[in-house]
Amino acid sequence: MDPLSIRIVDGPVLPVCLLLSGAAVLYLLIRRPTLRWVLTASLGVLGGAVVAAALYAILNATDAFGTPLPREVAFWAMGTFAAIGLAVVNLWRSRWWRKVVAAAAILLFAITGGLGVNAYYGLDPTLGSVFGYTNAGRIPLGPHTNTADPSRPLYETWKPPADLPKEGKQGSQVIPSAGFAARPAGIYLPPAALVKNPPPLPVVIFMMGYPGNPDPSYIGGVLDRYAAQHQGLAPIAVVADQIGTKGDPACADSTTFGTAETYITDEVPAWIRTHLNVLQGAQHWTIGGYSNGGACAFKYAAQYPDRFGNLLVVSGDEYPGVEIRQQTIDQVFGGDAAAFEAAKPTSILAANPGRYSAMTAVFTVGGDDPTFVPGVQRDAAAAQAAGMQTTFYVVPGAGHVVDALEGGVTKDFQILYPVLGLSPP
Repeated sequence: MDPLSIRIVDGPVLPVCLLLSGAAVLYLLIRRPTLRWVLTASLGVLGGAVVAAALYAILNATDAFGTPLPREVAFWAMGTFAAIGLAVVNLWRSRWWRKVVAAAAILLFAITGGLGVNAYYGLDPTLGSVFGYTNAGRIPLGPHTNTADPSRPLYETWKPPADLPKEGKQGSQVIPSAGFAARPAGIYLPPAALVKNPPPLPVVIFMMGYPGNPDPSYIGGVLDRYAAQHQGLAPIAVVADQIGTKGDPACADSTTFGTAETYITDEVPAWIRTHLNVLQGAQHWTIGGYSNGGACAFKYAAQYPDRFGNLLVVSGDEYPGVEIRQQTIDQVFGGDAAAFEAAKPTSILAANPGRYSAMTAVFTVGGDDPTFVPGVQRDAAAAQAAGMQTTFYVVPGAGHVVDALEGGVTKDFQILYPVLGLSPP
């Protein structure tokens, strides 16, 4: 078994680590109950918790991550640091074996806390994804015909064969670039794409957040559920890497980060047409993304309405570089603030009136995501004003983590299925 494929969001890894951590805490607590030891242990536990609380407050006050850290992160951090504080005070005035256990426990507590925070966010499901590796193996690509647009929607003409798979397949493929260091793209092929004579299907180019990985499991899981309800029909999804390996390119070509925009808008579509069995015509092509990827999707849809007939923005940044404005101006736009402003999706919409009436756009955001709600709402209003057929949807109870991603993508395809001819209007 590939260690990088071990699941750390669900499965036994986190419970086992919690059990071991609990045993370690009990061992480190149990000493001769002198007043000195009780005071020392209390100081270690309380001191660790206070350090974690202070660090949490500082990170939120400085907006270090571009969005407030949720209370669940504070709870995990305080518990982790309190346990580490207990282990640290066990390093003094103790036998050598207690020192060894305490040192090992520090590492165990840090791992358990990290796993707990990751499980709350839910965006790195495997050990490999934590380190930037997608665990979907290389997926074989079947036959493709790239026929002309059908005269009738697929849901009317498609007759599923008896051997239709119950689920689609996920994997990865290297999509080469002349000027951008992209990681392998995630690929989702629905059941209808896996039969002997597959029909050409719509295609979705989707982008994940920053930091993040081009992982197809989230969109693939949602599309599998829709395919099960629609005779195996679903779009082919390509989760492309708009980030690369150097930092945040802000959805633009630059000397600092390479040709990030050209990669997504030219090279990825060219590869798709060559290697995948997809329908032609902008009405069958969707550009979408989550968080950072949502900002890129909005920009590219605004810039290329002749290429992408549909837009999905899931908890998107209001515009590329919103969290690191001056850094983006300097690194991506060579210090040109006017160029930065002109590259905002809303600026592009304003410069191209009358070009968006054929585009369907869906904007979603978590109801418990106060940092992102206003920006997504403003973007949706701008898209509506520009002529797009726009839906704005708040995912009830969701924050800016996997609940917003899965809830948003689910809503996206509820609206998009009839638009793509995969279900009746």
